[in-house]
Amino acid sequence: MAKRPIFEEATASEAPRPATRSTIEAPVGARRAIRVWLGVLFLMVAAMIAVGGLTRLTDSGLSITEWRPLSGALPPMNDADWQAEFDRYQQIDQFHLLNAEMTLSEFKTIYWWEWSHRQLGRAVGLVWAIGFLGFLAFRKIPPGWHVRLLIPGVLGGVQGAIGWWMVSSGITAGEGVTSVASYRLATHLGLAFVILGVLAWDMFLLGRPEAQLLQARRGREAKLFSLSTGLMHFAFLQILLGALVAGIDAGRGYTDWPLMAGGIFPPGMWDLTPVWRNLFENDGTVQFIHRVSGYLLFFFGIVVWNRGRKSSYAPTRTAFHMVFAALAAQIVLGIVTVMQGAPLALGLSHQLLAVLLWVLIIRARYLAQYPLGGTIRRAA
Repeated sequence: MAKRPIFEEATASEAPRPATRSTIEAPVGARRAIRVWLGVLFLMVAAMIAVGGLTRLTDSGLSITEWRPLSGALPPMNDADWQAEFDRYQQIDQFHLLNAEMTLSEFKTIYWWEWSHRQLGRAVGLVWAIGFLGFLAFRKIPPGWHVRLLIPGVLGGVQGAIGWWMVSSGITAGEGVTSVASYRLATHLGLAFVILGVLAWDMFLLGRPEAQLLQARRGREAKLFSLSTGLMHFAFLQILLGALVAGIDAGRGYTDWPLMAGGIFPPGMWDLTPVWRNLFENDGTVQFIHRVSGYLLFFFGIVVWNRGRKSSYAPTRTAFHMVFAALAAQIVLGIVTVMQGAPLALGLSHQLLAVLLWVLIIRARYLAQYPLGGTIRRAA
């Protein structure tokens, strides 16, 4: 076989293929499809929070007095079934103390709210299970993401159990209880926001390939990330306090602002015994704590925003501007809601704006950790 000259030109068929972005950074797993799936779950959980808020504001949460995870998916199918459900509701304190004059037609209204809330929870679990098992079966889950994608499903299962734990606290006979325990409501709502946060964070991470995230992290702004993490935790605390307010209808007790019943402190802040009960059951105390926490959150938000607006990256600066705008709007809406006696429309709007603020804070935190390329502010 003849030797080839070392400088012989290669033929077209032998020419090496040029390196492209796809050959350097081949996609691993179905990141885009998984992101869409998580986005659907996110919207469903947000809708569930909205329906849950309406359920609470319409005092519908105790209309279904049994926990039937599977058979409960079917609503009453005939008059006899409806009457049986109504008979069970008539055995609890809420009916005797608040709704003794309620008709079957009126009962159906509150029943549908609670049934819709539970049904949406079942739908969230089903969508998660189908998606997770499907991606798992076709081996489309990126390396390192199996546990990450399992977490929302596990939290969703826990949320269902906590939901019944919450409802059961209000299903009493002869104890004079007409609503669920406020701290259980706060636990239920808090976990819903945790699930939203997990879904949002995963969606943000899946928006860019791993190589880009590793490269972006080299430009992370550690101090800004730390501050935004603190803001996230503070906002979460305020959400829990808001749930305590909603749990005992404390938002309707004191409608003057900035004072409460004409004073800085509401009357009878510590009248209940033991003293710790005031933190959960005294409407003046609970609303006062929620108000003060809101003021402190706003001032801390100013500190975080002031740092964020000095970020080296334009997308990060914009993200923190959006956080501050949503925070200011939430404070104003909260004041208006209290002064109007927390009507249904304003109460629900206040809760949904909390969802938006929560996601914007998480997004700003993500950009502080993984900044996007763009206009970089030049050092003076």
